[in-house]
Amino acid sequence: MTQPITIEDIYKLFERSQAELAASRAEYDRRAAEADKRAAEADKRAAEADARIAKLEKTVEETNKAVSALTTRWGRFVEELVEPAVIDLFQQRGIDVKELHPRMRTKKQGFAMEIDIFAVDDSDVVLVECKSRLSKDDVDEFIDKLKRFKLSFPHYSQYRAFGAVAGIEINEGIDRYAEKKGLFVIRPSGDTVTIVNAPDFVPAAW
Repeated sequence: MTQPITIEDIYKLFERSQAELAASRAEYDRRAAEADKRAAEADKRAAEADARIAKLEKTVEETNKAVSALTTRWGRFVEELVEPAVIDLFQQRGIDVKELHPRMRTKKQGFAMEIDIFAVDDSDVVLVECKSRLSKDDVDEFIDKLKRFKLSFPHYSQYRAFGAVAGIEINEGIDRYAEKKGLFVIRPSGDTVTIVNAPDFVPAAW
């Protein structure tokens, strides 16, 4: 025969339910606290990572500035080495330039251009690009500059324009590559510089 449910039984059931609910809440709170802790740790790691990235970006920026400054100084050094010899070098090659204009700049027809060394006479001009280390990309970019030269400097539209590349160091084969493109190649020789093209070299004119 089934025992009747008493008030005491109901009270005990209520107490058990309350205890289970309290335990569930405690477990929920514990897990929520662990989740908050993990989130805080993740935020801390993210903040540390962001700080490291910012520090790295600053280091990269400072390094790039230092490299750029060093490259600029080396480029200026090459220009200062080449410039005094330019007139004599090209006169010996039959291009009777008489005036030098270092670091010519202009922005015309939507084209900005800077020429490291510019030599000119009454009908011919020579553009000299100076690099501490001459690469194929340097040669290709200079060819593009020569193609745009008369758009940027329309005053010289009726002149013959010749190109020369100069480098303290020249990547292997780049002197021959530049020569095939119709460029003079200038490199150090003792205390000065010299044109290394063959005596019968015929330069391209732009």
